[in-house]
Parts: sequence; C-alpha cells; structure tokens
Amino acid sequence: MSSTKTVFFCQNCGSHFPKWLGQCSGCKEWNSLVEEVIHNPKKPPIGLSKSQISSKPKKINEIDNSNNHRLILKDEELNRILGGGIVPGSLILIGGEPGIGKSTLLLQISLAIKNKVLYISGEESQQQIKRRADRMQDNSDSCYILNETNVETIIKHINSIQPELVIIDSIQTLQTDLIESSPGSVSQIKESASHFLKYAKKTNLPILLVGHITKDGGIAGPKILEHMVDVVLHFEGDRNHIYRILRSKKNRFGSTAEIGIYEMLSDGLRQVTNPSELLLSNNKNSLSGNAIAATIEGIRPIMIEIQALVSSAVYGTPQRSTTGFNSKRLNMLLAVLEKRAGFKLGTKDVFLNITGGIKIEDPAIDLAVIAAILSSNINLSIKKGLCFAAEIGLSGELRAVSKIDQRINEAEKLGFNTLIVAEATKISVTPKKIKILQYSRIEDLIKNLFKEQD
Repeated sequence: MSSTKTVFFCQNCGSHFPKWLGQCSGCKEWNSLVEEVIHNPKKPPIGLSKSQISSKPKKINEIDNSNNHRLILKDEELNRILGGGIVPGSLILIGGEPGIGKSTLLLQISLAIKNKVLYISGEESQQQIKRRADRMQDNSDSCYILNETNVETIIKHINSIQPELVIIDSIQTLQTDLIESSPGSVSQIKESASHFLKYAKKTNLPILLVGHITKDGGIAGPKILEHMVDVVLHFEGDRNHIYRILRSKKNRFGSTAEIGIYEMLSDGLRQVTNPSELLLSNNKNSLSGNAIAATIEGIRPIMIEIQALVSSAVYGTPQRSTTGFNSKRLNMLLAVLEKRAGFKLGTKDVFLNITGGIKIEDPAIDLAVIAAILSSNINLSIKKGLCFAAEIGLSGELRAVSKIDQRINEAEKLGFNTLIVAEATKISVTPKKIKILQYSRIEDLIKNLFKEQD
C-alpha cells in the first residue's frame, strides 16, 4: 500500500528535505523551501510496461542505429540550431518570456511538417489554437490538437494516435496522479518530465516541451529539469520589436553556438535568412558613434551595427550602460583606451547599444566598439563601407580572431570596401572587392581611422 507524506522542496534546485529550513543546503538559496504533499508511486507510468522499463546491456557495436534518422523540419533556422533536425527519442525544452511567440513557433512547425504531430495544450482550448492556425493561413491533415493536462491521459492518447512528434505546451500546466501537489510545483514538474523522458527513450518518440521562465530569466521549476532534457532552447526578444532570436543553451546532438533569427508578423513568424541586412541601418547620412562589426554566431557570419554615445557626466558619477554587450568588457575596453591611447573617458558617460536587440559575446567586435566610442567622443563619423573584426588585448594590441575568411566573404557580399583586422590575422581567401587593413596596436587604428576627416 502506497504512503503519503509531506516533503519540503527547494524551488531553485529541486532538493528535498524532511523539515523546513531557512536556507537550502544544496544551492544555498534562502527562503526557497515550500511544503508539498507527495505520493510514493509503486507502479510504472501508464503506457509503459515493466518489460519496457527494464533494459538489457548491449555491446556498442551491436546497437543498430541505421533507422535512427533525424526528423527534418520545414523550419531551416530550427533545423540548424538542433544540428540538422530532431533526433528520435530526444526531449527538447523551449523557454521564453510570455507572449514572445513560443506557441506560435511550435504550431507553425506542427502545421508545416508532413509527419503526424500531436499538439497538446494545457493553456489554450482547441478553438483558440484553431483561430491562430487560421491567422497563419495554414492547415494540415496530420496535426492533432489535444487539450489535456493529466500526464497519464496524455500518454494514453499518444499510444492511441501513434504520432511521430509530440509537442506539449507547457510542462508547468501538467500534473500526474502519482503526486498530490498542484500543477507547476517542483515535484509535479520533475515527475511529469521524468515520465515523458522515459517514454521518449523507450519508444524513440521525440517530444518538445514548452517551459515558462521566472522573473530572473531562468526556466521555472527545478534546475534538474534542464539536466534531464537533451536540448534547451531559449526564445529571446523584446515584445516591442519584431525580431525574435532562438538560442541554444544546451544541445547533446549539436553546437550550442547557433542562433536562429525570426521576424514576428501578423500571420506568424518568418525566418530571417540574411540577418545582416536587417541588423544594419539604411541611413544614408553618416552619423558619429556608429561602427560596423563582422561577427560570427555559430557557423553564420553576421554584420552588426554598434552605436555608442559619449557625453559629459551630469550627475557626478559617470554612467556605463550597455544593451547586448557585456558591461564588464566595456569597462575593460575603456580602461585600455585611457591607459594605452590617452583618452580621458573617466569623467564621461558611455552608452553602448547593439542594434536589433541581439546579444553578442564574440570578442571580435571589440575593435568596432572602440571605433564607435572614439567616433562619438570626437564627434566624427566613420566613413561608409568600413567594418572591423579584431579582439583587443589589455596591452592595447589587436589580436586575431577565428573564421576570418567567412567574415571577409560576408562583408564583401554586403558591399563593404574596407575591413580592419589584426596584423597577426592569417587570411587564406583572396578578396576581390574589399581591401584588408592590418594593424598591430590600437594606436595605429586611432592614427588612421579619422585621417581623411582631418
């Protein structure tokens, strides 16, 4: 006979304790323990027999992987982020702000794919999902919509329909009969995800889960949820802008350096195949404080515009504000400018913005950041057709960056005529329409950057 007991769960890390504590001994978070009534299960999850749960060891050369092909989606951006499609038996978690477009993206995938898809929603009715599909002006004979939150009932429907892909929106709305706490609690999320993980691995069925996020930007629920799944994707962007970025945080089957860029329209999300043209302004007038950087996200080269504003500090303490760029790295670059180049920026406000609402961690944009700051400081614009790709060292030297050939090809394709890189950069391609300038130190850049304007 099963027993019912009370356990205190940590909402941050998922650790459980027999009594309440002020601080979780696992993650050291204060006041994160909540009381939940749990039910110890004695039976396997419905839909899986004991013979399916038990497994036998095999020699690695005896495992047959010939029929384990990836499921290719119509969405090329998502295919690339996942490493070439969805791996059978994988559990994929997609998180993002409310209203950012997670449900829209997954419904588009369900309607576009030719394979049988079961779309399970615990937040919207079937009629609401149908309205969104009508707005997308798309329809499908192989997409099934289910409005259900009970895990055992969902698994019964999966066994009945036998889909090739399951989408669950969202994991926080589900509950299992084996746990007596409310949906969204730590124990419910962990137990529900565990059921689907076992089901996906035993039946080779790929499952996509939608996850809500907390006010701190992390996925709601225990951290173990992200450890359990195979892929963690974050859907980012500002609801006041039309661009959305799908970023890979964890991927057991591909690179975590890839991003996908979408444009939010009235009829759904549109894939942005050439983000460089969208991230560059079409302003014909030369403006001070603007510089173009040739960056790499995964294997994709992107040209981005960096805007800087340098002004006298009005409120006493100088402000350092960044959007899309690491603020600590900005402070380091400002210190290099002051120490190595003699620019006194310690009493001035510095604001930095990467256009398009994206976040860039590529150190190759250091040179463009410095060029934009210098341009705003002396109020002189950088000439048209000039772009940058180099890392800045603490001694003021320009350091070479990787994949320079892809950066050159992208800059050349978009009509840039000059690219400034580090002197140590090894270039294997022969540029046809673009001139490559190689400098060794930041002082060389300062001497030549505004020479024509002087």
